[in-house]
Amino acid sequence: MNHNKTQESTWEHPGPGTRPDKVRASHLLVKHVGSRRPSSWKEAKITRSREEALEILDGFIEQIEGGASFAELARVNSDCSSAKNGGDLGFFGKGQMQKAFEEATFALQVDEMSGPVSTDSGVHIILRTG
Repeated sequence: MNHNKTQESTWEHPGPGTRPDKVRASHLLVKHVGSRRPSSWKEAKITRSREEALEILDGFIEQIEGGASFAELARVNSDCSSAKNGGDLGFFGKGQMQKAFEEATFALQVDEMSGPVSTDSGVHIILRTG
């Protein structure tokens, strides 16, 4: 952007408070009977309740806060096919994920983990990685 009278550039590099167009995140998904597809690579038919899924997720949060590896827990426990990559979803922009997931991810700082986030897929914890 140029200043109208001087034609000098008035653009400044975005500061630390700005939000990027894309973020990178990993997640750990626990599906429940109300999930849009209540099956996964681990279980052909998921029958747990949403409350049970949240309890499981809370246990993972405690483990991670106690020093466990997010990626390793996701690799073994996530109901998403991204488990094979430690939960890594790569980079994504706005409009590419379910709204609640997107909003939670963009609100996080890099290396910050969310609390439980509910979507049509199930309940997640999200780690913003970029």
